[in-house]
Amino acid sequence: MAGERDLTKLLGGMRPRLNPGRYVFTVVSGPAPAGVTPVVTVAEDEGLTLVLRKEEADAAGLAYAYVAGWITLRVHSALEAVGLTAAVAQALAQAGLSCNVVAGCHHDHLFVPYERAAEAVELLEALAAGAA
Repeated sequence: MAGERDLTKLLGGMRPRLNPGRYVFTVVSGPAPAGVTPVVTVAEDEGLTLVLRKEEADAAGLAYAYVAGWITLRVHSALEAVGLTAAVAQALAQAGLSCNVVAGCHHDHLFVPYERAAEAVELLEALAAGAA
């Protein structure tokens, strides 16, 4: 099933959801350690980046510096869609919020500073309301 490409429909239908928990970014030199279930992995020359629950990183003794809240945009966005990431990043940047975006086949996922995650959801809801 193809995702939505129309930017107005994408913004209006975002329905951002803050997933429970705290998430961190870490890097390992080999595979993910036993007992760790990352929600995102990215293979880079420097190692395997893992995004996982803070509790799992702590239990595995993994170092991290950024604690994030994980927001899922529940609109089914096409991978070819143009402008959604830019619009979301601009809205968050205007509020001084960093945002790390990961695209899945169905949804976009945002990792924002944990202590401001609820604020980020409110900003995204306002952006969606303005597009509808």
